[in-house]
Amino acid sequence: MKKQYLILTLLMTGMVISTIAQTRYVDAIYTDADIEVTSNVDYATNIDFLTSKTSNQANVGRDITAIKTALATSQPIPTPFFNPADTTTDLKVTTVKMDIYKPKTSADATTDRAVIVYLHTGNFLPPPINGSPSGLKTDSSAIVLCTEWAKRGYVAVSVSYRLGWNPLAEQADVRRGQLLNAVYRAIHDVKQAVRMLKDDAATYAIDPSKIALYGEGTGAYVALAYETLDKNEEMELTKFRAGGVGPSYIDRTTVGEIDGSGGLLNLYAPSTTSAEISTVITAGGALADTSWLETGDAPMIAFQCIRDPFAPFNEGTVIVPTTNEDVVDVQGANLYVQKANQIGNNDAIKDIQANDPYTIAAEASYGVEFDYIYASPFDKITVNTDVKGLFPVVRPIASTLLNNEAGPWQFWDPLSPLATTVVGQFMGQPVTAHMNSVGSNAGMGPEKGRAYIDTILGYMCPRVALINGDITLSSLSVDDKLPTNAASLYPNPATNEVTVSVDAKYNVNSISIIDITGREVLSSEANNIATLSLEGLQAGYYFVNVHTAKGTISSKLIKE
Repeated sequence: MKKQYLILTLLMTGMVISTIAQTRYVDAIYTDADIEVTSNVDYATNIDFLTSKTSNQANVGRDITAIKTALATSQPIPTPFFNPADTTTDLKVTTVKMDIYKPKTSADATTDRAVIVYLHTGNFLPPPINGSPSGLKTDSSAIVLCTEWAKRGYVAVSVSYRLGWNPLAEQADVRRGQLLNAVYRAIHDVKQAVRMLKDDAATYAIDPSKIALYGEGTGAYVALAYETLDKNEEMELTKFRAGGVGPSYIDRTTVGEIDGSGGLLNLYAPSTTSAEISTVITAGGALADTSWLETGDAPMIAFQCIRDPFAPFNEGTVIVPTTNEDVVDVQGANLYVQKANQIGNNDAIKDIQANDPYTIAAEASYGVEFDYIYASPFDKITVNTDVKGLFPVVRPIASTLLNNEAGPWQFWDPLSPLATTVVGQFMGQPVTAHMNSVGSNAGMGPEKGRAYIDTILGYMCPRVALINGDITLSSLSVDDKLPTNAASLYPNPATNEVTVSVDAKYNVNSISIIDITGREVLSSEANNIATLSLEGLQAGYYFVNVHTAKGTISSKLIKE
Protein backbone atom coordinates (compact mmCIF):
# COMPACT_ATOMS: atom_id res chain seq x y z
CA MET A 1 0.00 0.00 0.00
CA LYS A 2 1.00 3.64 0.33
CA LYS A 3 3.81 4.91 2.52
CA GLN A 4 2.69 7.68 4.86
CA TYR A 5 4.72 10.69 5.92
CA LEU A 6 2.98 11.98 9.05
CA ILE A 7 4.41 15.47 9.45
CA LEU A 8 2.19 17.42 11.81
CA THR A 9 3.62 20.93 11.45
CA LEU A 10 1.11 23.50 10.15
CA LEU A 11 2.81 26.07 7.92
CA MET A 12 1.14 29.40 8.42
CA THR A 13 0.65 31.84 5.57
CA GLY A 14 3.27 34.41 4.60
CA MET A 15 3.16 37.75 2.77
CA VAL A 16 1.19 39.12 -0.14
CA ILE A 17 2.33 38.97 -3.77
CA SER A 18 0.44 41.75 -5.45
CA THR A 19 2.07 41.88 -8.87
CA ILE A 20 2.02 45.14 -10.74
CA ALA A 21 -0.90 45.20 -13.12
CA GLN A 22 -0.21 44.29 -16.74
CA THR A 23 3.04 42.44 -16.09
CA ARG A 24 4.01 40.32 -19.08
CA TYR A 25 3.94 36.56 -18.41
CA VAL A 26 1.89 37.17 -15.23
CA ASP A 27 -1.17 39.14 -16.34
CA ALA A 28 -3.32 38.85 -19.47
CA ILE A 29 -1.93 41.78 -21.45
CA TYR A 30 -3.62 40.77 -24.74
CA THR A 31 -7.22 39.95 -25.62
CA ASP A 32 -8.64 36.90 -27.36
CA ALA A 33 -8.74 38.92 -30.57
CA ASP A 34 -4.97 39.46 -30.34
CA ILE A 35 -4.19 35.72 -30.38
CA GLU A 36 -3.61 33.66 -33.51
CA VAL A 37 -3.44 29.87 -33.71
CA THR A 38 -1.53 27.89 -36.32
CA SER A 39 -2.88 24.33 -36.22
CA ASN A 40 -1.38 20.98 -37.16
CA VAL A 41 2.20 22.01 -37.77
CA ASP A 42 4.22 18.87 -38.59
CA TYR A 43 7.19 18.43 -36.30
CA ALA A 44 8.30 14.79 -36.64
CA THR A 45 7.57 11.44 -38.28
CA ASN A 46 8.22 8.06 -36.69
CA ILE A 47 6.97 4.48 -36.29
CA ASP A 48 3.34 4.36 -35.15
CA PHE A 49 3.00 1.68 -32.49
CA LEU A 50 -0.75 2.23 -32.26
CA THR A 51 -1.39 0.82 -35.74
CA SER A 52 1.74 -1.24 -36.49
CA LYS A 53 1.90 -5.03 -36.30
CA THR A 54 5.19 -6.27 -34.86
CA SER A 55 4.58 -10.00 -34.36
CA ASN A 56 6.06 -11.09 -37.71
CA GLN A 57 9.74 -10.24 -37.42
CA ALA A 58 10.45 -10.97 -41.07
CA ASN A 59 7.85 -8.42 -42.16
CA VAL A 60 9.10 -5.92 -39.59
CA GLY A 61 12.64 -6.29 -40.91
CA ARG A 62 11.44 -5.84 -44.48
CA ASP A 63 9.40 -2.77 -43.65
CA ILE A 64 11.95 -0.96 -41.50
CA THR A 65 14.59 -1.51 -44.16
CA ALA A 66 12.34 0.07 -46.79
CA ILE A 67 11.52 3.03 -44.54
CA LYS A 68 15.11 3.73 -43.53
CA THR A 69 16.37 3.29 -47.07
CA ALA A 70 13.92 5.95 -48.25
CA LEU A 71 15.13 8.34 -45.52
CA ALA A 72 18.80 7.62 -46.23
CA THR A 73 18.33 8.44 -49.91
CA SER A 74 16.26 11.58 -49.21
CA GLN A 75 13.15 9.97 -50.68
CA PRO A 76 9.66 10.24 -49.16
CA ILE A 77 8.49 7.31 -47.09
CA PRO A 78 6.17 5.27 -49.38
CA THR A 79 2.48 6.05 -48.94
CA PRO A 80 1.39 2.54 -47.79
CA PHE A 81 3.34 3.04 -44.55
CA PHE A 82 1.08 5.98 -43.64
CA ASN A 83 -2.17 4.08 -44.26
CA PRO A 84 -3.26 1.77 -41.42
CA ALA A 85 -5.76 0.10 -43.77
CA ASP A 86 -3.08 -0.88 -46.30
CA THR A 87 -2.26 -4.55 -45.69
CA THR A 88 0.91 -4.58 -47.79
CA THR A 89 2.97 -3.34 -44.83
CA ASP A 90 3.02 -4.35 -41.17
CA LEU A 91 4.87 -1.30 -39.88
CA LYS A 92 3.14 2.05 -40.04
CA VAL A 93 4.44 5.57 -39.55
CA THR A 94 2.72 8.69 -38.30
CA THR A 95 3.46 12.38 -38.34
CA VAL A 96 3.04 14.11 -34.99
CA LYS A 97 1.81 17.69 -34.99
CA MET A 98 1.59 20.80 -32.87
CA ASP A 99 -0.77 23.76 -32.52
CA ILE A 100 0.96 27.10 -31.91
CA TYR A 101 -0.80 29.90 -30.02
CA LYS A 102 0.84 33.33 -29.97
CA PRO A 103 0.04 37.04 -29.95
CA LYS A 104 -0.30 38.47 -33.44
CA THR A 105 2.66 40.41 -34.76
CA SER A 106 0.45 43.49 -34.96
CA ALA A 107 -0.07 43.30 -31.21
CA ASP A 108 3.33 42.04 -30.06
CA ALA A 109 6.69 42.94 -31.58
CA THR A 110 8.71 41.03 -28.97
CA THR A 111 11.23 38.67 -30.57
CA ASP A 112 12.40 36.64 -27.56
CA ARG A 113 9.20 35.29 -26.07
CA ALA A 114 9.09 32.53 -23.48
CA VAL A 115 7.39 29.25 -24.45
CA ILE A 116 5.12 26.77 -22.68
CA VAL A 117 4.67 23.37 -24.32
CA TYR A 118 1.42 21.60 -23.38
CA LEU A 119 1.36 17.77 -23.19
CA HIS A 120 -2.15 16.31 -23.13
CA THR A 121 -3.52 13.45 -21.06
CA GLY A 122 -5.09 10.23 -22.43
CA ASN A 123 -3.27 7.09 -21.19
CA PHE A 124 -1.44 6.69 -24.52
CA LEU A 125 -4.65 5.74 -26.30
CA PRO A 126 -6.89 8.00 -28.38
CA PRO A 127 -10.36 8.96 -27.16
CA PRO A 128 -12.77 7.30 -26.80
CA ILE A 129 -10.70 4.08 -26.95
CA ASN A 130 -9.13 5.27 -23.70
CA GLY A 131 -12.61 5.36 -22.16
CA SER A 132 -12.66 9.16 -22.02
CA PRO A 133 -13.68 12.13 -24.19
CA SER A 134 -10.24 13.63 -23.49
CA GLY A 135 -6.75 12.85 -24.73
CA LEU A 136 -6.00 15.23 -27.61
CA LYS A 137 -3.95 18.38 -28.13
CA THR A 138 -7.31 20.07 -28.69
CA ASP A 139 -8.87 19.11 -25.35
CA SER A 140 -10.86 21.94 -23.77
CA SER A 141 -8.29 22.45 -21.03
CA ALA A 142 -5.51 22.59 -23.64
CA ILE A 143 -7.29 25.26 -25.68
CA VAL A 144 -8.10 27.41 -22.64
CA LEU A 145 -4.65 27.16 -21.09
CA CYS A 146 -2.76 27.79 -24.33
CA THR A 147 -4.97 30.77 -25.14
CA GLU A 148 -4.48 32.23 -21.67
CA TRP A 149 -0.71 31.73 -21.81
CA ALA A 150 -0.61 33.48 -25.19
CA LYS A 151 -2.65 36.35 -23.74
CA ARG A 152 0.09 36.71 -21.12
CA GLY A 153 2.72 36.98 -23.83
CA TYR A 154 3.92 33.39 -24.09
CA VAL A 155 4.13 31.33 -27.24
CA ALA A 156 2.04 28.31 -26.24
CA VAL A 157 2.45 25.02 -28.09
CA SER A 158 0.07 22.07 -27.73
CA VAL A 159 1.70 18.93 -29.11
CA SER A 160 0.52 15.48 -30.04
CA TYR A 161 2.79 12.52 -29.39
CA ARG A 162 2.72 8.88 -30.38
CA LEU A 163 0.25 6.58 -28.67
CA GLY A 164 -0.14 2.82 -28.43
CA TRP A 165 -0.09 -0.04 -25.94
CA ASN A 166 -2.40 -2.85 -24.86
CA PRO A 167 -4.00 -2.13 -21.48
CA LEU A 168 -6.01 -5.37 -21.79
CA ALA A 169 -2.93 -7.61 -21.73
CA GLU A 170 -3.56 -10.30 -19.12
CA GLN A 171 -0.10 -10.21 -17.58
CA ALA A 172 0.92 -7.19 -15.50
CA ASP A 173 4.47 -7.52 -16.81
CA VAL A 174 3.28 -7.06 -20.39
CA ARG A 175 1.09 -4.08 -19.51
CA ARG A 176 3.93 -2.49 -17.57
CA GLY A 177 6.47 -2.98 -20.31
CA GLN A 178 4.23 -1.62 -23.04
CA LEU A 179 3.23 1.43 -21.01
CA LEU A 180 6.84 2.25 -20.08
CA ASN A 181 7.81 2.04 -23.73
CA ALA A 182 4.94 4.37 -24.63
CA VAL A 183 6.30 6.93 -22.14
CA TYR A 184 9.80 6.49 -23.57
CA ARG A 185 8.60 7.08 -27.15
CA ALA A 186 6.64 10.15 -26.07
CA ILE A 187 9.77 11.59 -24.47
CA HIS A 188 11.56 11.18 -27.82
CA ASP A 189 8.70 12.94 -29.61
CA VAL A 190 8.63 15.88 -27.21
CA LYS A 191 12.40 16.27 -27.49
CA GLN A 192 11.94 16.54 -31.24
CA ALA A 193 9.30 19.22 -30.68
CA VAL A 194 11.55 21.19 -28.34
CA ARG A 195 14.46 20.95 -30.77
CA MET A 196 12.29 22.08 -33.67
CA LEU A 197 11.16 25.13 -31.69
CA LYS A 198 14.75 25.98 -30.86
CA ASP A 199 15.91 25.50 -34.44
CA ASP A 200 13.06 27.76 -35.63
CA ALA A 201 13.35 30.26 -32.77
CA ALA A 202 13.53 33.21 -35.14
CA THR A 203 10.40 32.06 -37.01
CA TYR A 204 8.33 31.99 -33.84
CA ALA A 205 10.14 34.90 -32.15
CA ILE A 206 11.00 32.86 -29.08
CA ASP A 207 13.84 32.63 -26.59
CA PRO A 208 15.14 29.03 -26.85
CA SER A 209 16.44 29.16 -23.28
CA LYS A 210 12.93 29.72 -21.88
CA ILE A 211 10.93 26.63 -22.85
CA ALA A 212 8.76 25.12 -20.11
CA LEU A 213 6.90 21.79 -20.26
CA TYR A 214 3.37 21.61 -18.88
CA GLY A 215 2.00 18.07 -18.61
CA GLU A 216 -1.56 17.11 -17.70
CA GLY A 217 -2.26 13.58 -16.45
CA THR A 218 -0.41 11.25 -18.80
CA GLY A 219 1.45 14.27 -20.15
CA ALA A 220 2.70 14.96 -16.63
CA TYR A 221 4.39 11.54 -16.51
CA VAL A 222 6.05 12.37 -19.82
CA ALA A 223 7.17 15.85 -18.71
CA LEU A 224 8.67 14.56 -15.45
CA ALA A 225 10.47 11.66 -17.13
CA TYR A 226 11.65 13.97 -19.93
CA GLU A 227 13.57 16.06 -17.41
CA THR A 228 14.79 13.41 -14.96
CA LEU A 229 15.63 10.34 -17.09
CA ASP A 230 19.20 10.98 -18.21
CA LYS A 231 21.18 7.80 -17.46
CA ASN A 232 20.83 4.30 -18.89
CA GLU A 233 21.16 2.72 -15.44
CA GLU A 234 18.02 4.57 -14.34
CA MET A 235 16.07 2.22 -16.58
CA GLU A 236 17.62 -0.78 -14.81
CA LEU A 237 15.83 -0.36 -11.47
CA THR A 238 14.09 -3.54 -10.33
CA LYS A 239 10.61 -2.22 -11.13
CA PHE A 240 11.71 -1.47 -14.69
CA ARG A 241 13.00 -5.00 -15.33
CA ALA A 242 10.91 -7.88 -16.65
CA GLY A 243 9.87 -9.98 -13.67
CA GLY A 244 12.03 -7.76 -11.49
CA VAL A 245 15.18 -9.65 -12.48
CA GLY A 246 15.20 -9.77 -16.29
CA PRO A 247 16.34 -7.15 -18.78
CA SER A 248 14.94 -3.64 -18.72
CA TYR A 249 11.55 -3.21 -20.35
CA ILE A 250 13.23 -0.45 -22.38
CA ASP A 251 15.33 -2.17 -25.05
CA ARG A 252 17.47 0.66 -26.41
CA THR A 253 18.63 -1.44 -29.37
CA THR A 254 14.99 -1.38 -30.52
CA VAL A 255 13.59 1.95 -29.37
CA GLY A 256 16.70 4.13 -29.26
CA GLU A 257 18.82 6.05 -26.79
CA ILE A 258 17.61 8.53 -24.18
CA ASP A 259 18.40 11.44 -26.49
CA GLY A 260 15.97 10.00 -29.04
CA SER A 261 18.46 8.71 -31.60
CA GLY A 262 19.25 5.18 -32.83
CA GLY A 263 17.30 1.96 -32.38
CA LEU A 264 15.88 -0.45 -34.92
CA LEU A 265 12.30 0.86 -34.69
CA ASN A 266 13.11 4.54 -34.38
CA LEU A 267 13.55 7.10 -37.15
CA TYR A 268 15.02 10.05 -35.23
CA ALA A 269 18.59 10.99 -36.09
CA PRO A 270 21.17 12.42 -33.66
CA SER A 271 20.90 16.18 -33.17
CA THR A 272 23.31 18.86 -32.02
CA THR A 273 20.41 21.00 -30.77
CA SER A 274 19.92 20.83 -27.00
CA ALA A 275 16.61 19.53 -25.67
CA GLU A 276 17.11 21.33 -22.36
CA ILE A 277 14.07 23.02 -20.83
CA SER A 278 13.67 25.65 -18.13
CA THR A 279 10.72 24.42 -16.02
CA VAL A 280 8.41 21.44 -15.52
CA ILE A 281 4.79 22.10 -14.56
CA THR A 282 2.41 19.22 -13.90
CA ALA A 283 -1.31 18.80 -13.32
CA GLY A 284 -1.75 15.28 -11.96
CA GLY A 285 0.53 12.43 -12.95
CA ALA A 286 3.61 11.25 -11.08
CA LEU A 287 7.36 10.69 -11.33
CA ALA A 288 8.59 7.23 -12.31
CA ASP A 289 11.16 7.26 -9.51
CA THR A 290 12.51 10.04 -7.30
CA SER A 291 16.01 8.57 -7.64
CA TRP A 292 15.93 10.02 -11.18
CA LEU A 293 15.57 13.53 -9.74
CA GLU A 294 18.97 15.13 -9.24
CA THR A 295 20.53 18.49 -8.47
CA GLY A 296 20.52 20.64 -11.57
CA ASP A 297 17.24 19.37 -12.98
CA ALA A 298 14.70 22.04 -13.93
CA PRO A 299 12.51 23.58 -11.19
CA MET A 300 9.16 21.85 -10.67
CA ILE A 301 5.70 23.30 -10.10
CA ALA A 302 2.90 20.83 -9.46
CA PHE A 303 -0.88 20.70 -9.07
CA GLN A 304 -2.25 17.41 -7.76
CA CYS A 305 -5.41 16.24 -6.04
CA ILE A 306 -4.37 14.76 -2.72
CA ARG A 307 -6.99 12.02 -3.17
CA ASP A 308 -6.11 11.23 -6.79
CA PRO A 309 -6.96 7.50 -7.09
CA PHE A 310 -5.00 6.95 -10.31
CA ALA A 311 -1.67 8.64 -9.56
CA PRO A 312 -0.55 8.60 -5.91
CA PHE A 313 -0.06 11.92 -4.16
CA ASN A 314 2.63 10.30 -2.04
CA GLU A 315 3.91 6.94 -3.23
CA GLY A 316 2.14 3.91 -4.62
CA THR A 317 0.99 2.10 -7.73
CA VAL A 318 -0.27 4.02 -10.73
CA ILE A 319 -3.68 2.84 -11.96
CA VAL A 320 -4.66 3.36 -15.59
CA PRO A 321 -8.27 4.65 -15.74
CA THR A 322 -8.87 2.77 -18.99
CA THR A 323 -9.05 -0.57 -17.18
CA ASN A 324 -8.40 0.39 -13.51
CA GLU A 325 -5.48 -2.05 -13.51
CA ASP A 326 -2.22 -1.59 -11.57
CA VAL A 327 0.83 -0.80 -13.67
CA VAL A 328 3.96 0.38 -11.81
CA ASP A 329 5.00 2.00 -8.52
CA VAL A 330 5.66 5.75 -8.76
CA GLN A 331 6.03 8.84 -6.56
CA GLY A 332 3.60 11.75 -6.51
CA ALA A 333 4.01 15.50 -6.16
CA ASN A 334 4.12 15.38 -2.36
CA LEU A 335 7.47 13.60 -2.65
CA TYR A 336 9.09 14.85 -5.84
CA VAL A 337 8.42 18.54 -5.15
CA GLN A 338 9.77 18.02 -1.64
CA LYS A 339 12.97 16.56 -3.10
CA ALA A 340 13.22 19.35 -5.69
CA ASN A 341 13.21 21.80 -2.78
CA GLN A 342 15.63 19.80 -0.65
CA ILE A 343 18.29 19.52 -3.38
CA GLY A 344 18.02 23.17 -4.39
CA ASN A 345 16.28 22.85 -7.76
CA ASN A 346 13.40 25.08 -6.63
CA ASP A 347 15.61 27.78 -5.12
CA ALA A 348 14.38 30.31 -7.68
CA ILE A 349 10.90 30.22 -6.18
CA LYS A 350 11.49 29.22 -2.56
CA ASP A 351 11.83 32.81 -1.34
CA ILE A 352 8.43 33.88 -2.61
CA GLN A 353 6.64 34.92 0.57
CA ALA A 354 3.08 35.29 -0.41
CA ASN A 355 -0.38 35.96 0.87
CA ASP A 356 -2.08 36.18 -2.52
CA PRO A 357 -5.17 33.96 -2.82
CA TYR A 358 -3.44 31.22 -4.80
CA THR A 359 -0.43 30.87 -2.52
CA ILE A 360 -2.64 31.10 0.55
CA ALA A 361 -4.75 28.23 -0.78
CA ALA A 362 -1.67 26.13 -1.55
CA GLU A 363 0.22 26.71 1.67
CA ALA A 364 -2.84 26.29 3.87
CA SER A 365 -2.56 22.54 3.22
CA TYR A 366 1.18 22.26 3.94
CA GLY A 367 1.72 20.07 6.99
CA VAL A 368 -1.99 19.21 7.27
CA GLU A 369 -3.26 15.66 7.70
CA PHE A 370 -6.29 14.68 5.59
CA ASP A 371 -8.64 11.72 5.50
CA TYR A 372 -7.46 9.46 2.70
CA ILE A 373 -9.06 7.08 0.23
CA TYR A 374 -7.92 3.76 1.69
CA ALA A 375 -8.97 1.73 4.72
CA SER A 376 -7.11 1.89 8.04
CA PRO A 377 -4.18 2.01 8.65
CA PHE A 378 -3.79 3.91 5.35
CA ASP A 379 -6.77 6.19 5.92
CA LYS A 380 -4.75 9.38 6.52
CA ILE A 381 -2.32 11.35 4.38
CA THR A 382 -0.24 14.39 5.30
CA VAL A 383 0.94 17.08 2.94
CA ASN A 384 4.66 17.68 3.44
CA THR A 385 5.92 21.07 4.58
CA ASP A 386 9.00 21.70 2.42
CA VAL A 387 7.05 21.73 -0.84
CA LYS A 388 7.17 25.28 -2.22
CA GLY A 389 5.89 24.98 -5.75
CA LEU A 390 3.21 22.40 -4.89
CA PHE A 391 -0.48 23.30 -5.02
CA PRO A 392 -2.32 20.45 -3.23
CA VAL A 393 -5.85 20.32 -4.61
CA VAL A 394 -8.36 19.34 -1.93
CA ARG A 395 -11.55 17.79 -3.25
CA PRO A 396 -14.21 16.03 -1.16
CA ILE A 397 -13.57 12.38 -0.40
CA ALA A 398 -15.84 10.15 -2.49
CA SER A 399 -17.89 7.17 -1.37
CA THR A 400 -15.94 4.80 -3.63
CA LEU A 401 -12.21 4.74 -4.38
CA LEU A 402 -12.24 5.43 -8.11
CA ASN A 403 -14.82 8.22 -7.85
CA ASN A 404 -12.28 10.47 -6.14
CA GLU A 405 -11.20 13.34 -8.35
CA ALA A 406 -7.94 13.43 -10.30
CA GLY A 407 -8.43 16.29 -12.79
CA PRO A 408 -11.05 18.90 -11.83
CA TRP A 409 -9.52 21.25 -14.44
CA GLN A 410 -10.73 18.95 -17.23
CA PHE A 411 -14.03 19.52 -18.99
CA TRP A 412 -15.67 18.48 -22.24
CA ASP A 413 -18.93 18.68 -24.15
CA PRO A 414 -21.03 15.76 -22.83
CA LEU A 415 -23.00 15.72 -26.09
CA SER A 416 -19.99 15.54 -28.42
CA PRO A 417 -19.44 12.41 -30.56
CA LEU A 418 -16.45 11.38 -28.43
CA ALA A 419 -18.40 11.78 -25.19
CA THR A 420 -21.48 9.87 -26.38
CA THR A 421 -19.56 6.90 -27.77
CA VAL A 422 -20.36 3.69 -25.86
CA VAL A 423 -17.16 2.33 -24.29
CA GLY A 424 -18.54 -0.49 -22.13
CA GLN A 425 -21.40 -2.07 -20.26
CA PHE A 426 -22.49 -1.93 -16.62
CA MET A 427 -25.21 -4.28 -15.38
CA GLY A 428 -26.31 -4.76 -18.97
CA GLN A 429 -26.58 -1.04 -19.68
CA PRO A 430 -24.34 0.91 -22.09
CA VAL A 431 -21.69 3.20 -20.61
CA THR A 432 -20.52 6.18 -22.66
CA ALA A 433 -17.12 7.85 -22.49
CA HIS A 434 -18.79 10.77 -20.71
CA MET A 435 -20.39 8.51 -18.13
CA ASN A 436 -17.13 6.66 -17.63
CA SER A 437 -15.16 9.86 -16.96
CA VAL A 438 -17.59 12.08 -15.11
CA GLY A 439 -17.64 9.66 -12.17
CA SER A 440 -14.20 10.93 -11.12
CA ASN A 441 -14.96 14.58 -11.93
CA ALA A 442 -18.12 15.46 -10.03
CA GLY A 443 -19.77 18.63 -11.31
CA MET A 444 -17.69 18.59 -14.49
CA GLY A 445 -18.32 21.56 -16.73
CA PRO A 446 -16.78 24.73 -18.18
CA GLU A 447 -17.41 26.80 -15.04
CA LYS A 448 -15.68 24.33 -12.74
CA GLY A 449 -12.87 23.56 -15.18
CA ARG A 450 -12.11 27.22 -15.83
CA ALA A 451 -12.14 28.01 -12.11
CA TYR A 452 -9.36 25.48 -11.56
CA ILE A 453 -7.53 26.70 -14.65
CA ASP A 454 -7.66 30.23 -13.22
CA THR A 455 -6.04 28.86 -10.08
CA ILE A 456 -3.36 27.09 -12.13
CA LEU A 457 -2.61 30.30 -14.01
CA GLY A 458 -2.59 32.44 -10.88
CA TYR A 459 -0.17 30.13 -9.09
CA MET A 460 2.19 29.05 -11.89
CA CYS A 461 2.62 32.19 -13.99
CA PRO A 462 4.52 34.36 -11.46
CA ARG A 463 6.73 31.37 -10.65
CA VAL A 464 7.57 30.52 -14.25
CA ALA A 465 8.34 34.19 -14.92
CA LEU A 466 10.59 34.26 -11.85
CA ILE A 467 12.42 31.08 -12.93
CA ASN A 468 12.94 32.53 -16.43
CA GLY A 469 14.25 35.80 -15.01
CA ASP A 470 11.43 37.78 -16.61
CA ILE A 471 10.50 39.22 -13.21
CA THR A 472 12.42 39.44 -9.95
CA LEU A 473 11.46 39.12 -6.33
CA SER A 474 12.04 42.84 -5.95
CA SER A 475 9.59 43.52 -8.78
CA LEU A 476 6.82 41.88 -6.80
CA SER A 477 4.90 44.41 -4.76
CA VAL A 478 4.73 43.01 -1.24
CA ASP A 479 2.17 44.35 1.21
CA ASP A 480 3.11 44.62 4.85
CA LYS A 481 2.23 41.53 6.82
CA LEU A 482 -0.05 42.37 9.69
CA PRO A 483 -0.48 40.18 12.76
CA THR A 484 -3.26 37.65 12.44
CA ASN A 485 -4.62 38.64 15.86
CA ALA A 486 -5.35 42.11 14.50
CA ALA A 487 -8.66 40.66 13.34
CA SER A 488 -10.97 38.16 14.99
CA LEU A 489 -13.70 35.99 13.51
CA TYR A 490 -16.74 34.79 15.42
CA PRO A 491 -18.22 32.32 15.43
CA ASN A 492 -15.52 30.13 13.87
CA PRO A 493 -16.52 27.53 12.71
CA ALA A 494 -19.50 29.43 11.33
CA THR A 495 -22.73 28.29 9.70
CA ASN A 496 -24.80 31.15 8.28
CA GLU A 497 -22.74 34.26 8.96
CA VAL A 498 -19.47 35.43 10.44
CA THR A 499 -18.58 38.68 12.17
CA VAL A 500 -15.17 40.21 11.51
CA SER A 501 -13.79 42.52 14.18
CA VAL A 502 -10.61 44.48 13.37
CA ASP A 503 -8.30 46.37 15.75
CA ALA A 504 -9.34 50.04 15.73
CA LYS A 505 -5.84 51.24 14.81
CA TYR A 506 -6.29 49.85 11.28
CA ASN A 507 -8.50 51.56 8.72
CA VAL A 508 -10.40 48.83 6.86
CA ASN A 509 -10.91 49.28 3.13
CA SER A 510 -12.57 45.97 2.24
CA ILE A 511 -12.94 42.34 3.22
CA SER A 512 -12.76 39.36 0.86
CA ILE A 513 -13.35 35.66 1.35
CA ILE A 514 -11.21 33.23 -0.66
CA ASP A 515 -11.99 29.54 -1.14
CA ILE A 516 -9.45 26.71 -1.08
CA THR A 517 -8.96 26.87 -4.87
CA GLY A 518 -7.88 30.51 -4.63
CA ARG A 519 -11.14 31.98 -5.96
CA GLU A 520 -12.63 35.09 -4.42
CA VAL A 521 -16.18 34.09 -3.44
CA LEU A 522 -17.15 37.27 -1.60
CA SER A 523 -15.89 40.85 -1.53
CA SER A 524 -17.34 43.78 0.33
CA GLU A 525 -16.45 47.25 1.53
CA ALA A 526 -16.43 47.19 5.30
CA ASN A 527 -15.71 48.96 8.55
CA ASN A 528 -13.80 47.64 11.55
CA ILE A 529 -16.78 45.50 12.53
CA ALA A 530 -18.64 43.71 9.75
CA THR A 531 -21.03 40.78 9.58
CA LEU A 532 -20.83 38.73 6.40
CA SER A 533 -23.44 36.28 5.14
CA LEU A 534 -22.12 32.80 4.30
CA GLU A 535 -25.29 31.69 2.57
CA GLY A 536 -24.53 29.82 -0.63
CA LEU A 537 -21.00 28.82 0.40
CA GLN A 538 -20.25 25.12 0.65
CA ALA A 539 -18.84 23.66 3.85
CA GLY A 540 -15.05 23.76 3.99
CA TYR A 541 -11.99 25.93 4.57
CA TYR A 542 -11.90 29.60 3.56
CA PHE A 543 -9.64 32.60 4.14
CA VAL A 544 -10.91 35.98 5.26
CA ASN A 545 -8.62 38.75 4.02
CA VAL A 546 -9.04 42.16 5.64
CA HIS A 547 -7.50 44.83 3.42
CA THR A 548 -6.31 47.93 5.30
CA ALA A 549 -4.22 50.97 4.49
CA LYS A 550 -1.27 49.30 6.23
CA GLY A 551 -1.53 45.85 4.66
CA THR A 552 -3.63 42.70 4.74
CA ILE A 553 -4.76 40.61 7.69
CA SER A 554 -5.49 37.00 6.76
CA SER A 555 -7.41 34.54 8.93
CA LYS A 556 -8.65 31.01 8.36
CA LEU A 557 -12.42 30.40 8.48
CA ILE A 558 -14.23 27.07 8.68
CA LYS A 559 -17.72 27.00 7.17
CA GLU A 560 -19.91 24.19 8.57
